Order: sequence, then C-alpha cells, then structure tokens
Amino acid sequence: MSQLLLAGGGHTHALLLRRWAMQPASRPPAEAITLVSNRSTSLYSGLIPAALSAARPLEQCAIDLRNLCRAAGVSFVEAEITGLDCPQRELQLQGERPPLRFDWLSLNLGAVVACPASETCLPIKPLEPLLAALERLPASAPVRVVGSGAAAIEVSLALAARGCAVQLQALERQRWFWGRFAHALQAAGVALSSTPNGAVDLEIHCTGSRAPAWLAPSGLQLDARGRVLTDECLRSLTDPHIFASGDCGVLARHCRPASGVWAVRAEPVLATNLRRALQGRGLRRWQPQQRALQLLGDGRGRAWALWGSRCVGPARWIWRWKQHLDQRFMAMLRLPPMSPAEPMLCSGCAAKLPAAPLVAALTRLEGGELPLAEDAAGFRAGDQGDQWWQSLDGFPALVSDPWLNGRLTALHACSDLWACGVLPASAQALVTVPRASAPLQEELLLQTLAGVRSVLHPQGAALIGGHTLQRREAPDPSQPRSTQLSLALVVNGHQRPSQTAWGKGPLQAGDALILTRPLGSGVLFAAAMAGAAAPQWIDASLALLQRSQAPLLPLLRRFGCRACTDITGFGLLGHLNEMLSASPPEIEVELEAQAVPALPGALELLHQGWRSTLAPANAAALASWPGLQGVRAELLVDPQTCGPLLVALPQPQSSACVEALHGRGWSEAVVIAQVQRSQA
Repeated sequence: MSQLLLAGGGHTHALLLRRWAMQPASRPPAEAITLVSNRSTSLYSGLIPAALSAARPLEQCAIDLRNLCRAAGVSFVEAEITGLDCPQRELQLQGERPPLRFDWLSLNLGAVVACPASETCLPIKPLEPLLAALERLPASAPVRVVGSGAAAIEVSLALAARGCAVQLQALERQRWFWGRFAHALQAAGVALSSTPNGAVDLEIHCTGSRAPAWLAPSGLQLDARGRVLTDECLRSLTDPHIFASGDCGVLARHCRPASGVWAVRAEPVLATNLRRALQGRGLRRWQPQQRALQLLGDGRGRAWALWGSRCVGPARWIWRWKQHLDQRFMAMLRLPPMSPAEPMLCSGCAAKLPAAPLVAALTRLEGGELPLAEDAAGFRAGDQGDQWWQSLDGFPALVSDPWLNGRLTALHACSDLWACGVLPASAQALVTVPRASAPLQEELLLQTLAGVRSVLHPQGAALIGGHTLQRREAPDPSQPRSTQLSLALVVNGHQRPSQTAWGKGPLQAGDALILTRPLGSGVLFAAAMAGAAAPQWIDASLALLQRSQAPLLPLLRRFGCRACTDITGFGLLGHLNEMLSASPPEIEVELEAQAVPALPGALELLHQGWRSTLAPANAAALASWPGLQGVRAELLVDPQTCGPLLVALPQPQSSACVEALHGRGWSEAVVIAQVQRSQA
C-alpha cells in the first residue's frame, strides 16, 4: 500500500477532489491521500478581478479545500511547504512540523510573481496578502500597477472600479494589443506611463509568474521559470513517481504560458494517470490545445474575448458569458451540505460521555455520595515537598491532520492543569492508531507525537513515554485513516509550597467571572463534519484553539484569581454549575448571557439548527437557569474543545484584569457574571 500526497490547492487538485467525492470508485488505490496547502481555501482565478474590485465578497471567490477533502475522504494539512527531498521521499514543511513522507506526489502549487521587497510593493500572486493590503487602504488611494500583459490591464481596471487612483506602468507595449484597451483604460481613469510617476500607497507587480522557489534545489528538471518539466503523462522527467500540473508544471514538448485553462483541462488526465500509476497500468497522454480563450472584464459590466492575436469586445454579452462560466465553475465545486437532522457522531471533546451516566456511575462507585470532580488531582510528596498534580484527557481525532490533532489534544489536556494554576512538567501519551501498513502507522504516530511536543516544549514540559494500541475493527474506507486516530494524555505538573492552587470553588460574594475567549467550537465542528460551516469560520476557530493559555497563569494570579475552571465538554453552564456546587448554598451568580462572546459563525449555525451530539445532554444544565432560552442558551451548553478558562477574582480587580488580557492579545476576554449572596 502507498501514500499519495497532493501538494498545493490549485484548480487541478480542487477538481480532482470533487471527482473523488462524486465518484469514489475513481480514487487511486492509495492507503492514504493527503492534500497539503498553505491555506484552507483557493481563490478561483476567474474571479480575481471581482475580488480586487470588491464586486464580490472574498468568500464567494474562494474554493473550500477542507470541505472538498472531507467529501473525498482525503486528509487535509494546512501548512507552508518549504522544500522537497526526492531521495528521502519527503515534503518539508515550515515551523515545528516534521516532513511528510510520500510514495507518490502530485504538485499543483500555482505560481508566484517576483517583486522588490517592500511593505508597499506586492506581487499579484499570491493574491491574499494583496487583498489584505487593499482592505487597509483609504478610498481613492493612489496605486501603481506594473506590467505589460492582460493581467496588468485587468488588475488596473478592477482597481479603478474599486475607487483607487490607478497608474499603469507598462514596461513594454505591443500596439495591436494595447490599442484594444486604450479607450477602456482612459474611460476608467487609469493613467498610463512608462516610468514611475509620483508617490503611491501601493505598487502591484504583474510581471510574469514563476514556480515556487523551493522547487529549484529539489533536483527535479525545471524550465527557465522554475516549472517542473513533465512528459505527456504529466510525470516529472526526473522522477516518475512525481506528477506536476497547473502553473508549476509544463510539458517539455508543449511549452505554454501559465493559465487556469490548462489547469482545468489537465485534471481528467491527472485523475486517470494517478489511478493507473498506483495500479501499475499504462498512462494516458495529454495533447494540450495550443491557445487558450481568455475573457477579460473591465469591472463595469463589459468584457473582451482573446484568442491568440484575435480580440473581440468590449461587450456586455461577453461579460454575461464570463459571469455564467465563473458561476458554473464555482457551483460545481460547492458540494451540498448534509441536513442538520441527519445523525452524526462528533469528535473532539464533544465525544465524551454525557454527564448523567458519568455522575450515576461515580455515585454508585462511592456508595451513594458523589465527590467533587476537580480538573486535576493534587498530592504532596512528603510533608514539606512540592505539590504534584495530574490530569488525564483525550478524544477521537477532531481534524484529519494528525500533527494538528496532537497539538489540539495536548492543549486540551494541559488546560486541566492551567485551571488549577499549574504548568505541566511532563506527559505520557496513549495513541490508538487504525489498522494500516507499518509505514503509514509510523507516519501517523510521528505526526501525532510531534504535535503533542509542540505544546509541551514551550512550557518546559517533556513527553516522557506512553503506550500505543491498534484498532481491532477494520478502517472505514470512505474516511481518511488519520480521522480514525484517538489520543489521550496523562499530564503532570508541580507547584511550589509557596503557591496556592486554584479549585473550582468556593466562589465568594463580590467576585467577578471572566471568560478568556469565545465559545462555539462544538457546533462549528459539528457543522464542518457535514460541510455546512464556512471555511473562514473554521479557520478562525482553529487559529484560536491552537493558542496556548499557559501564559495567562501569572497574569491571573497577579490579579487575585480565587477559583478557576476550563470550559470543555459539558459547556459553560455545566462547568459553571460545578463551580456553584463547590460554593456555599447561599452563593448565586448573576450571568450576563448576552456578554458571552461567540466564535464567528457559531450563532448563525445554531440558528440553522446545527448542534453537537453532546449538546442535548448538556441542556440538562439549563434547569438551573430558567431565564435562558434560544440560541444564546444553546451556545452556553455547547461542548468545547480547547475551551476558555472561566476565572473568579475580586470584582474591583476585574476591569484591570480584562484590560491586561486585551493588552496581551486576548481581545475577547470579558466579564460575564457577578457573584453575590442570595437575598432569599
């Protein structure tokens, strides 16, 4: 069995994923398929002018790669690729991630444009940094576009439609070509020049694309622009186990300019040849067309059609034709989501046992009396020694990236100690891997443990050992092997005798309760499993959940933290009820439900009827809060993975504490409740 890596989220790979989602039998017989992309979305090149002109929101121009992977049964890894080691069969990634091993590799990386390094000078590719820079510019900002081809003209017209004062610096002009667009550029207010003319807020280079620079030292045979030279079957001339398509690859006998048209036309050939290559069969040859039709819009409802040296337009009917083709392409890549009513089992902390059977079992175990369940257990080594703490946590894989899943699980497990005011010193892991070949099990285990260490090492903690198991049941062939992992961690920490540990209580009258970050991960990932969550919502959630809360401990201690818990599987209300159970009966909490922050998209999904599988059981906690109802109540019982800390400290210190949290980058930390003595 073999491992197939798809490097890059270009149009060819996006169409490939759609094919496998709609026709599972067309998938190559690889034991594991993984897409690696530096973003979870890929901008459709046909809608780049619409994005630049702000005619369409960015999310309408983006292909959701994570959702295509989910539907196709492919693992998704969001990481920046930094190198390719062909002899070792490894794709190197940025940061703490270990390389990814492969047996077969398909490259569809897009292209980059070189330009001078400057804060005010950006290339047209990659596009995302440019769009972010445009959002920061004031209206009518002066902008210079540098280039001589169709891309420079289309970008200039789109920016003029956006309201920018555009100067187009043409490095060279072919009369037959520029004559077609001179009137439109003049009508749009674009100033033509051959040299830089005056100061601008932003300079954009559309000066020809190249393949990513990290391909150069790979040992693959490349053309003058760094693109991988391939045969007619899309295989590298150097390595027959590596395929290349789109703007990063070119047929050695059919050189052509970069264009999304060829990326789309190459997909059926790549799909066939990946399957046949893994089956050991003969490959299909591709004879690309010599010319590609280009449709250029002016951002104002007209467009040109270019075919070689021929040009038609500008015309409104060509614009409508372009709009139809663009919308059809995007509609093809937007897979319909499941219904909220369809049964589904959540992963992450939402997979934990509901409170009712847990409480009943522990009560019977203790002979009818349930002990208070703290986040972690503490014990002393000798009469004068440090106090040691231990906690255990884990769950089935929340995401299909084993490194990221290891990181999230470690953060979640450490949170039990953080809630006690303790930093971890060591951890042990229990990893259950699916039935698979030895090389794949090795890769899954390596990536998982590396993700765990990425959390432990910055805290000065060590991964000191553990245990591995193999699942007995056969893996689900429709799901990536990486989603059939599970991980649990025993986390140990110690505390000096001079420091006081935090418990869940008792709460005291006059306390304020601070929530360190938003809620909503349960419903977001439940909807993501069904393809119903917008990619930007999941991106924002994962960025937040990956952030360690360990640095908050000294700050919370400085402002007089008295009690603390982390919000995990039982939701905010379930864990708040535990804090009340640890407090005198006369203590009550005045909760400001509207003040509780929500992750982007969480309230919208709750409105649509999406719920985590643990949420209905968590709703039993609402019995103690009769005034809560609607989606706000649903948010407060939503199970959380890597959830926020809920901190009790003296009310006079709360404002200064929240201000300090904001200063450290925790901008959504907020006071959500006041603790008082009951008047009854």
